[in-house]
Amino acid sequence: MRSSLARALVTATAVVGIAAGGLAGASASVAAPQQATQSTAGSARVSILAVNNLGLDTARAKNWQSCLNAWGFNAGTEDGQLGTNSWKAAQRLLNAWGYNAGTVDGAVGPNTITALQKFLNNVGYNAGTPDGIAGPQTRAAFWNYNATGC
Repeated sequence: MRSSLARALVTATAVVGIAAGGLAGASASVAAPQQATQSTAGSARVSILAVNNLGLDTARAKNWQSCLNAWGFNAGTEDGQLGTNSWKAAQRLLNAWGYNAGTVDGAVGPNTITALQKFLNNVGYNAGTPDGIAGPQTRAAFWNYNATGC
């Protein structure tokens, strides 16, 4: 009976040891993908910043780019992707028309959003209080404004 109990304990200890070793190996193998995931997440953030359509689909973003180009602010190719060139054009327009978007850098920050909100409110699309936040009301106003070309 004692030898059966001893064998059971040895077997249980071996199983625990294998499981622990397996878990240690698993946690080490899990750590690498997490690191890769973090790099991927960083890349995703760059992509989000590189193209920011503020809720517009491709057709409406093309309308915005078309207007910017027609007004002489050079948004570049009308591809429906509001990237750096499109936002630099928008910032130039907003600055030239007195809405004070600030630095022309192509980044869609609070100054650009505030200027866009003022512009949208001024042309009859209710973007709400100019607060620099691209919330649902601002996105809806930008969506509606770009339903057709300029």
